[in-house]
Amino acid sequence: MDLSDYRFSAEPYYRPVGHEIALYEHAYAHRLPLILKGPTGCGKTRFVEYMAWRLGKPLITLACNEDMTAADLVGRFLLDADGTHWHDGPLTVAARRGAICYLDEVVEARQDTTVVIHPLTDSRRKLPLDRKGEVVTAHPDFQLVVSYNPGYQSSAKSLKPSTRQRFAALEFDYPDATAEAEIVAHEARIEPALAATLVDIARHSRALRARGLDEGVSTRMLVYAGVLIRDGLPAAESCHMAMTSAITDDPDLRQALQDIVDACLG
Repeated sequence: MDLSDYRFSAEPYYRPVGHEIALYEHAYAHRLPLILKGPTGCGKTRFVEYMAWRLGKPLITLACNEDMTAADLVGRFLLDADGTHWHDGPLTVAARRGAICYLDEVVEARQDTTVVIHPLTDSRRKLPLDRKGEVVTAHPDFQLVVSYNPGYQSSAKSLKPSTRQRFAALEFDYPDATAEAEIVAHEARIEPALAATLVDIARHSRALRARGLDEGVSTRMLVYAGVLIRDGLPAAESCHMAMTSAITDDPDLRQALQDIVDACLG
């Protein structure tokens, strides 16, 4: 399998907010499996993309969900015109070929699915393909990275201790106001002053977590709003579409968010 489609030819934009780049490089030097923890839309996926580019490694990403099976990770036999043949899954491809494998929102997958990663996350660095009768030894360049949002953890959706303790961890949060405004201005291609106003809305919205909002407005949502404004949609409508209407269905919370938007936009 050609991994050229999984390599970044151009540098993904990433604005560091701490020592996360150096920490990741140390983890990769020892091929430590890594957990990225942080709220939705704070830049975890972009960070992995940037690090794959920086290290010159292919990146295979899989968005986890509750219907994902072990076969979706490791592979399965499929029938084609020439008969039945084994097809490697994304985790197996990454392990064989030396890519970084990124499992996004890993807690969304069933626990009986995620246990298949265990042999890859200790000194064995092996992946048993039980249905094929093969054991894949991970390529020296292979690394496993997973992410999840601790804010959504519950007894039904959390990492088992037997899984969690196999990983090192990096914690992410939304950047400080100055850095976040810089990111929004760059990604949405808007003026810094407008980006700063959008960030002000987000920071006020995050205070509503104490009033029942699961999470405040994310950096990603700010970029969406900025793009709509840049395209000519009025700022209030852009914020309603990208933020207040998207983040909650609760009428009281939506009104509180709309009040924040109106106050910040003047």
